[in-house]
Amino acid sequence: MKTIFRAILIAAILSSSLQLSAQLTENFNDGDFTTNPTWIGNTTDWIVNPSLQLQSNNTIANSTFYLSTASTLATSVQWEWFTRIDFNPSGPNSIDVFLTASGSDLVSNNTTGYFVRIGNTDDEIALYRKDAGGTITKIIDGANGILNTSASVMKIRVIRNASNQWTLLRDLSGSGNTFVAEGSVTDATFTTSSFFGILVRQSTVSFIQKHFFDDIELKAFVPDVTPPQIVSATAISLNTVDVVFNEPVDLTTSQIAANYSANNGIGSPATAVRDATNTSLVRLTFANNFASGPVHTLTINNVQDLAGNALSNATVTFSFYVPARFDIVIDEIMADPTPVVALPNTEWIELRNNSGRALNLQGWRLTTSSSTSGAFGSYVLPADSFVVITTTTQVAAFTPFGRVLGITSFPSLTNEGGTVSIISREGVTIHSVTYSDAWYQNAVKKDGGWSLEMIDPRNACAGENNWRASNDLRGGTPGARNSINAVNADAAPPTLVRAAATDSVTVVLTFSEPVDSARAVLPANFTISGGSNTPTIVSAFSSAPLFQKVQIRLSAPLQRGSTYTITANGVRDCTGNIIGAGNSTRLGLPSLIDSFGIIINEVLFNPPTNGVDYVEIYNRSNNVYDLKDLYINNRSGLALTLGTPRQVSTDNLLLFPGDYFVLTSSGAIVKQQFVAQNPDNFIDIASFPSYNTDKGNVVLMNAQGRIVDELAYTDDWHFALLDNEKGVALERIDFNKPTQDQNNWHSAASTSGYGTPSYKNSQFRANAVVQGEVTITPKIFSPDNDGFEDYTMIEYRMTDPGYVANITIFDGAGRAVRVLAKNATLGLSGSFRWDGLNDKQQRVPVGAYVVYTDMFNIAGKRRTFKNTVVVASRFK
Repeated sequence: MKTIFRAILIAAILSSSLQLSAQLTENFNDGDFTTNPTWIGNTTDWIVNPSLQLQSNNTIANSTFYLSTASTLATSVQWEWFTRIDFNPSGPNSIDVFLTASGSDLVSNNTTGYFVRIGNTDDEIALYRKDAGGTITKIIDGANGILNTSASVMKIRVIRNASNQWTLLRDLSGSGNTFVAEGSVTDATFTTSSFFGILVRQSTVSFIQKHFFDDIELKAFVPDVTPPQIVSATAISLNTVDVVFNEPVDLTTSQIAANYSANNGIGSPATAVRDATNTSLVRLTFANNFASGPVHTLTINNVQDLAGNALSNATVTFSFYVPARFDIVIDEIMADPTPVVALPNTEWIELRNNSGRALNLQGWRLTTSSSTSGAFGSYVLPADSFVVITTTTQVAAFTPFGRVLGITSFPSLTNEGGTVSIISREGVTIHSVTYSDAWYQNAVKKDGGWSLEMIDPRNACAGENNWRASNDLRGGTPGARNSINAVNADAAPPTLVRAAATDSVTVVLTFSEPVDSARAVLPANFTISGGSNTPTIVSAFSSAPLFQKVQIRLSAPLQRGSTYTITANGVRDCTGNIIGAGNSTRLGLPSLIDSFGIIINEVLFNPPTNGVDYVEIYNRSNNVYDLKDLYINNRSGLALTLGTPRQVSTDNLLLFPGDYFVLTSSGAIVKQQFVAQNPDNFIDIASFPSYNTDKGNVVLMNAQGRIVDELAYTDDWHFALLDNEKGVALERIDFNKPTQDQNNWHSAASTSGYGTPSYKNSQFRANAVVQGEVTITPKIFSPDNDGFEDYTMIEYRMTDPGYVANITIFDGAGRAVRVLAKNATLGLSGSFRWDGLNDKQQRVPVGAYVVYTDMFNIAGKRRTFKNTVVVASRFK
């Protein structure tokens, strides 16, 4: 048998060597089809385009045209070529590629041979034989519907061996790397040839100039005596592996489960199924699940290729891995693509693989707070690489930038901000980002056309501190490393920001950043103290998608009216930083919000340039309130009709006795323009009510719609001597006096920056009588910048609000050397600093000086103070 096989092989090789001179190679790189080789036929209906491809150029409807070139290759031959059609084919619109033809005229009924038909009514690729008289017979029927699209590319390969067995293969990627067999047949009707050629039929002008051909190669066929090789084995689920071979494999032998066996106790698969479309792929489904992490070895025997060559003890490794949090991160977001800078006008996100291994994203989904995408198709993302995720219709637009994956039902990304998450096929939240347009930190880029980029992908849950607008001139870096990529390690541990009771035994803890969900669910990491009946913690769990909240269950109910302290220990953030010892926050069971419990304490209704309004609230009661049950509103029109109430907080957020909170549309802007002693006590409210600069109504309501406090203000309530009311807040003087009492309100002091959001008002006074005074500390100072008593402080305390001060410094001769304050509006206490310089910013001589302070109010009250201070000099 071996001798016979060698004889056949030698004969085939000899036959091949005799036909080498008859080989045909045509790639049209010479820019024409007139020589090397010479093509004949309807030559005016064809061109070689700028891409150096043969392209149809017939512009007449209902046309049939062809080209042919001499070729005597007919047996033991392999034909291969590239084709692109920019249309959906039909019966009257198809292509016949003649492999062998008895004559150059491919239309003539007298020409016989074999041809591949591309298209036809079945949208297929099939092999035909043409007999004398023009009769055609389909001898290999290709899969129907594979060309049912508006454009298709393909590589086609046809093999005829020495036994006259024909095999038709196609690769719809056009690369020639993933051929799939359409079928095989034996036919020896014609064994000679004179020509190879291409014949096109087109019915209407919509099909003109849309046929492309390239890389035509006709060569002697060398028999395949090499078994198939294993390209890869990939676990696509916990019990399924896809095996890919380097060539199509035999249907029967590839589907025998016993031909496959995996180690580590996995054994043979329950089923082996060759893919219907890609005949080089076999899917194995095992009865036993794979362990996550270990590498398994798969042994394959007796699987044959289409030529009958069989594998023997071939091995390949695979592993199954369940992706963990932050293996894949969202590292770039294009939420607002317009106005376009230089990228496609569509929304997209970019994913980065941080896992150190290739991961298949099949079955993953993209979610926002309002919608979820369709499941991702099979897509393997290599380690340390990027892929753009966008809608399926925009894949072509992003292909030039790198890897791109189109998904169905791509969720809309809100321009102003929102939460976007990546969910694995196991339902695990791998990464989530709650972004905001404030993250751009650039007013121009915030308006659109620029992406948000992550600075350090290894610090994936750092939030705003790890994101900026892209610096790339195109507006973003889809498919590539971010333009602002840098080390931005998280060295700060998480902190326990607040706690809120949703009922008497359920408490939600909020941390400053996402936490390690495994450590955060250990009840031993939390303790609670205070109250008359202190409960213990019996369970805890962390909630997706951000894992910034932990819900705990108590062994006994909280008592209303009691304040507790809850402490977290051992909790880590997502980079491993452990929370500091004794990290605590207050806790209480909230009461129903009632009238005058929460009051309006400060209002800015005429903000500075580029500023925003704010309303400060204060808890004057002994109760704990949940701001989720509070709403802010306004009134409009002559009838002063209530507007639409806005919920202060969508999350449970406790307001304890004596606490301040600031309600606004942008806390970040308020904190830029005013001092904020409690920066965490700001709440941004979407569609914050508008308040007019001349007069308006600030309304607080509870969840039942009852008004709990209301202020009808006018700009006349401001201090009359103010030069400009713009950027000046109106402050409440006494918590316990009526809200609507004009005498209980005053303009914020200039010495406090004209506003005190989140802390005690500059004009606050609660029935205490304080003697007015001005003091100097220290009374001797040396302005020599040595770090010791370089300046003196002029400190004041007043009994009433509404005073204005002029402060002048005189030398020993009675000459004014420095005007320190001129018409400065005062709070009840404050200070001014003198650095020892005169009005010309020159250092005054050593000696004694008088600080003259003149204070007066609109009612005509006046106070003057004279204080002595000495400017000294230190000598070594």
